[in-house]
Amino acid sequence: MPPADHYVYLLSCADGSLYTGYTTDVARRVAEHDAGDGAKYTRGRTPVELVHVEAFDSKSAAMSREYAIKQRSRAGKERLLG
Repeated sequence: MPPADHYVYLLSCADGSLYTGYTTDVARRVAEHDAGDGAKYTRGRTPVELVHVEAFDSKSAAMSREYAIKQRSRAGKERLLG
């Protein structure tokens, strides 16, 4: 099985909100969010903290999981975090 190279991640933003995203390079993407160069949502909500990552072998699987997580309520996302 090839190594996973698609990731879904959750960030905890400075305002206490949670952000879900997809990437092929988690460290780079988190750094972009922290620098204010990430998603429009996270700008002004820095610093961000990586709180959850899931790895997938295909982009389609990762994007489907990202969508499923985004459909959850905040409580549902918090249950995912443990």
